[in-house]
Formats: sequence, C-alpha cells, structure tokens
Amino acid sequence: MSHIVVIGAGQAGASLVAKLRVLGHKGAVTLVGEEPVPPYQRPPLSKGYLLGDMAEERLYLRPARYYAENDITLKLGTPVSAVDTGAREVFLGDERLSYDQLAFTTGSVPRRLPASIGGTLDGVFTVRTLADVDAMAPQMSAGKHVLIVGGGYIGLEAAAVASKLGLRVTLVEMADRILQRVAAPETSAFFRKLHADHGVDLREGVGLDRLTGEGAVTGARLSDGSELALDLVIVGVGIAPATDLAAAAGVALDNGIAVDALGRTSAPGVWAAGDCASLPHRGARIRLESVQNAIDQAEAVAANMLGAETPYVPKPWFWSDQYDVKLQIAGLNTGYDRVVVRDDAGAISHWYYAGNTLLAVDAMNAPRAYMVGKRLIEGGKSPDATLVADPATELKDLMRA
Repeated sequence: MSHIVVIGAGQAGASLVAKLRVLGHKGAVTLVGEEPVPPYQRPPLSKGYLLGDMAEERLYLRPARYYAENDITLKLGTPVSAVDTGAREVFLGDERLSYDQLAFTTGSVPRRLPASIGGTLDGVFTVRTLADVDAMAPQMSAGKHVLIVGGGYIGLEAAAVASKLGLRVTLVEMADRILQRVAAPETSAFFRKLHADHGVDLREGVGLDRLTGEGAVTGARLSDGSELALDLVIVGVGIAPATDLAAAAGVALDNGIAVDALGRTSAPGVWAAGDCASLPHRGARIRLESVQNAIDQAEAVAANMLGAETPYVPKPWFWSDQYDVKLQIAGLNTGYDRVVVRDDAGAISHWYYAGNTLLAVDAMNAPRAYMVGKRLIEGGKSPDATLVADPATELKDLMRA
C-alpha cells in the first residue's frame, strides 16, 4: 500500500488525512506539523480563546486519540528540513520518510515588522499560532495601552477583544481606510463606526514610523509625527503563503504553491491545498485564505490523490466576529463596480455587482441575506439590484427574480 505524507498540521492537513481514511485509503498516512499540539482551529485564537472564553482542548479539530484510532501517524513539534521530490523523501532532521504521494498544507505565516523599526522588541505580537496568543494573553489586562498595526480583519478582531478586556486601543492603518484591500467603502464605514462606538482610537492614512524601547516596547512614533506611550503592540499586516520548503524542493510557485484544478503541483506525486496554494479560477489564479477553502480544497485533493480526477471549484465564504457583530461574506468581490446597500430593520448587507452580475455579499448580523446571497452566487443568479435595495422585497423572492 502507498504511503501518503502530508506536511502541515493545520486545518487543511487535518482535513486531508481524515478524508483519505473516509474514502477508504488503507495505506500509511503521516501528518507532520511544526507545532507541538494536535491540529486546531485558528479563527477562535483572536476571538474566544484570547478572551478566555474557550479552553485549549476546544480548539482541537479532533481529539488526539482520533489519529491513533484511524492509523494516522502524527508527528508533532517536528519541522521538515527538506524535501527531495526526485527520491520522494522528506527529511525531518536526521530522520527520512519515504513517500509515494506528498501534500503541502503548510498554510501561511504572518508578516512581521522589521527589526530596524523595533519589530523584535519584547511586547510585540502577531496573532497566528496558539503560542502567539498564549504569549500575548497575560499582557492583555485592563488599563494597558495597546497599539494595533493594520486595519484588516485580524487587526479589527484583535481591537474588539482588547476593547472588551478594558484596554485602551489605538489602531493605525496606513491605507486610506480600514479593510481597503478586501471590502467596499460602505463596509469599511460600518466597521469604522462600530469600533469608534466602542472607544477605539482608529487612525486611517497613518502608518507606523517605528517602535521605541530598550528591550521591550514602550512607545511608538507614527508617520504623522505623533508619539504614543504603549504597553504592547499587536501586528496584523497580513499573511504570506508558507512556500519556502516547496521552493527549496524545486516546486513551481505563483503567489503560493501553484496547483492545477486537481491540486497537483509541478512535481510528480506532489499536491498542495489551503492557504499555501494558488489555484486557477475563472481564467485567473487566486489564493484563498479561509477555513472553508482549507477544508474543501484539502478534501478535493484527498479524493484526487486516490484517483477521482475531479476539478476543485471553490465556493468562497468567510466570516469575522467583532463585538456583537457577525460579518458573513459570500463570494469574491474582485472586479465590482457598484455596491447595493440593503437595510432590513438594522440587518445591513452590502451586495457587490459587476454590471448586472452579483459577485459577493457582505452581511452584518444579517444571516438570511448571507444565505440567500450565497445561494444566488453559487447558482449563478443575479437579482435586479433595485429589488435587492428595496427592503419591501422579501429575500426569498430574490431566488425567483
């Protein structure tokens, strides 16, 4: 029986090995992860876990015993040093694993501030791993002043948690507005007001010049010349696909590990899925940073490793929790030229159109709008924008419009 090795024990890796067993693969399966804990959910790290509302064990995707019970060898705390795609070997320090098929599910890594501007000072944190949040949590106490660098979803979620915990929160975003890369001005405005209403000092068009302190961060100088006294800093300036290992092995990259519609890389017998992989979509190449894609693509790759030959067609959806607002996003808004705002008695949704084609929906505490929008997008249907904007239009009627 063939041996399948999966490098990267996050959401995609855990989903891939589980699907192999569900689909009846009887050969050896090895899942290799750098972190010393079983695969876990990342989204709650910056929400319930950081707030102290979720125990570590509840983060785990499956109990540790699951892997033994399903004959999956779990190698934790074990970084891979190299991959030889010609010899089909994975090097774990002095240990070698031979494989018949290999999958990279290495995920992504947070972008960090350069050491030259204080990025390596104590008290400067990213929010990506369990260890990151465990190191940060003791510093998150009421009355402290935290600077959050970056107004994307991670930065805004961290701001919401810090505000709930009673910290003074200053958030800087060097772009003209928060969420500029991922959302329309209407969605940015909604969340700008939400954070202002919770006391966050949110500064757009302002970047970080440098952090100050001897050994540990004590302050910051911003691009507008203002200075802040600080207790800690949270950096949320995006993530990058974790491709170093694949690149060193000679696997082709294109904004991530380049895969075809089946999930195959340029190397024979080597596949990739999740945050680290870029895939063809509607004549372009995209990389999706979401739990949904990590699961769905990994499960599709598992099937294709076993011979299914079924192209993966993503159906993107995302979410973010901030204070008492749940943002749910369906579709991809790339290429939109107008936004239709719908207000159902305070349940706000923003519908992105390119011409007459519906591309995506941002729904703020509007689960019905999200579900209808998602079904429309996945079904290739685009309701008349005037009907969407009219709160007298029943959402269910949009499915028939």
